[in-house]
Amino acid sequence: MRLIDLTLPIHTGMPVFPGDPEVLLEPALRVSTDGVNVLRVHLGSQSGTHVDAPAHLDDSLPTLDELPLERFIGPAQIVDARSVPARGAIGVDLFDIDLAPGSVVLIATGWSSHWGTVDYLTHPYLEPDAAQTLVDAGIRTVGIDAPSIDPSEADDLDLPAHRILCGAHAVIAENLTGLDQLVSAQAAGESIEVSLFPLRLTGADGAPIRAVARVGSR
Repeated sequence: MRLIDLTLPIHTGMPVFPGDPEVLLEPALRVSTDGVNVLRVHLGSQSGTHVDAPAHLDDSLPTLDELPLERFIGPAQIVDARSVPARGAIGVDLFDIDLAPGSVVLIATGWSSHWGTVDYLTHPYLEPDAAQTLVDAGIRTVGIDAPSIDPSEADDLDLPAHRILCGAHAVIAENLTGLDQLVSAQAAGESIEVSLFPLRLTGADGAPIRAVARVGSR
């Protein structure tokens, strides 16, 4: 068994989605003057590797703390979408696996390699029909190695895939990294379990997570 970290590091000045709060980490207390080190942390709920709660798009939908813990952990199924080009649609045809209800579906686009560059926002996105296919199959946890499951460059962010998944009380993990390793592990027949536990923020639309995969032989 081995553990694979799927999380981008959080640091001052890191990339954020356009319009989101900037990230700032700075000392609040220091050993030299205060006897202890304490870090002051300023960031948005959608900073770095994070999950969206359904309430991200609709005040009537569940907030992060209203969701069962089972939404954030489970056996993973990896969809290899690395052949989809920039700004391309990830369609139903790529979901040729037997989707197991309750599993965590992770969409590997390879786009985490563009993290920190202008190309990161040109990522592939999930077609609404594909999002509906996941919901109909009983999937309530979906992740992607890109800033969003919907296009990030549109002037009017309608977010259709978000709306379908959030409407089904699903959670969405974004800005994952290292999913290429899980594509290889799945092809080798290894079992994969993923945990995506967020900070326990009261009434939140989402929160940063430490995303970790546990990989081992079946």
